[in-house]
Amino acid sequence: MATCLRQFPSAPEAKTFLLNNKPTPLFSTRKPQIIASRKFHHGIQSSKFGSFLDLKPLSKPESLDFDLSWFDPADRSRCFDVIIIGTGPAGLRLAEQVSRYGVKVCCVDPSPLSMWPNNYGVWVDEFESLGLVDCLDKTWPMTCVFIDDDKTKYLDRPYGRVGRKGFKTKLLENCASNGVRFHKAKVWKVKHEEFESSIACDDGIELRASLVVDASGFASTFTEYDKPRNNGYQIAHGILAEVDHHPFDLDKMVLMDWRDSHMGNEPCLRANNSKVPTFLYAMPFDSNLVFLEETSLVSRPLLSYMEVKNRMAARLRHLGIRVKNVIEEEKCLIPMGGPLPQIPQNVMAIGGTSGLVHPSTGYMVSRTMALAPILADAIVECLGSTRMIRGRPLHQRVWNGLWPLERRCAREFYTFGMETLLKFDLNGSRMFFDAFFDLDPYYWQGFLSSRLSLGELVLLSFSLFCNASNPSRFDIVTKCPVPLARMVGNLALEAI
Repeated sequence: MATCLRQFPSAPEAKTFLLNNKPTPLFSTRKPQIIASRKFHHGIQSSKFGSFLDLKPLSKPESLDFDLSWFDPADRSRCFDVIIIGTGPAGLRLAEQVSRYGVKVCCVDPSPLSMWPNNYGVWVDEFESLGLVDCLDKTWPMTCVFIDDDKTKYLDRPYGRVGRKGFKTKLLENCASNGVRFHKAKVWKVKHEEFESSIACDDGIELRASLVVDASGFASTFTEYDKPRNNGYQIAHGILAEVDHHPFDLDKMVLMDWRDSHMGNEPCLRANNSKVPTFLYAMPFDSNLVFLEETSLVSRPLLSYMEVKNRMAARLRHLGIRVKNVIEEEKCLIPMGGPLPQIPQNVMAIGGTSGLVHPSTGYMVSRTMALAPILADAIVECLGSTRMIRGRPLHQRVWNGLWPLERRCAREFYTFGMETLLKFDLNGSRMFFDAFFDLDPYYWQGFLSSRLSLGELVLLSFSLFCNASNPSRFDIVTKCPVPLARMVGNLALEAI
């Protein structure tokens, strides 16, 4: 839930303590290679016991060494079929898929070869079904959820961390072999005519295309909305840390740790956490290397970032985790839920700005990887045919390809889930997830992976209510009527 697509990074990938990005066998618990780490032990910047707030990340800026096919400014032909703004996972995946059919694609980004700074966590079966399992650099055969100090759920579903270097290299290699061009610049403006759009870049270059796709992330101003953006927000602070030791099992990824015993001597933190709870998300790589992330699943208004960091520091003190070095630091803010972009509109969108973030969990990477080929098919059907469908008919088809009615209705249900979660305090969240992970795996796995139909989501709700404890049922009944009424109204509008 926490390590999905991040749009507010703080530190690039570590160069000194670099995890081996070569793919490992599924369910591997092999100790990741740490390169040249010993030299830091002579002058180690140890933090005070259990705290990491006074340490600076050791990571250095890094770019891939890759020979891209650059757009030549001297080329008089500045017209493409598709221009994609952004070279994150969403943009590169779409470029890879569209260009397979001979469609002329140009990707524009201020730094196309920069490493993505974010940790992406995914369910192994999702990447396996996409043929991307070789992009995982670490897997755990099980995940676990700490409901409280007395109850732990063990989930028989493997989890993996995406090897960012290998993942991006694979997408770039496929783009290069398909003839995708790249332009290193920032897009300032997008203009539209009846059958063509153009972008103006900060280097003075203007490029034209039949379709412009916005894959530049949540902060984009190119994608338009016609409804108020009443998002919830997932906020988190994460560190990849070298530690003396940690208490986590190496064969289990910690999906959620809702325990709050670490706040026993922090009455103010405990009171706030009881109202707006956070949990720990942890990836143990070996006994001395672990990724730790304190996460607010969803809040509105936004939880204070310093509050999240202080809660994490208190938790690590209680767990006896002494952070010796912060290798990477990750600051995360993800808008969740809210309305979809205006459908259709002249700019197509994919990724964070297109509404693909799971409104109840924050997951997006796997879903974007799965939907990019579907969007590519809609684009190719228009631009790859002799008919050359362009203008408004093109925009209508590609937007409906990404967001058909069934998918829009399902998203309303997921947003209903987010609105209900917003109303839960710590005890409510614990009771909810206690019942949720007792569901038939088909339902809880399908919900987290955004692959349930609207009818299946309704069945999930009834099953969840039946499985819940009486206090949890009371919590749900008293807190979900308003979100439920809002969802029914939105579904009625979608059906018109």
